[in-house]
Amino acid sequence: MSLCLTDEEVIALTGKRRHDAQVRELRTMGIEHRIRGDGSPMVLRVHLEGESSGARVKEYAFGTIKRATTTQP
Repeated sequence: MSLCLTDEEVIALTGKRRHDAQVRELRTMGIEHRIRGDGSPMVLRVHLEGESSGARVKEYAFGTIKRATTTQP
């Protein structure tokens, strides 16, 4: 199992195919994510697993991957 959701999993999660629409949907759902250089959202699998198990995700040490922040418009 990979660290991040696949493109297909992000589509299934958001119901959207366009990157900008996926990002809006992730923000609406309150799912932490980062935006890659190509505009596609990156969702760490642990964010979804942590939410479903009730655990609170606090820190990550994945090299250059920084903790995602979501801003509310």
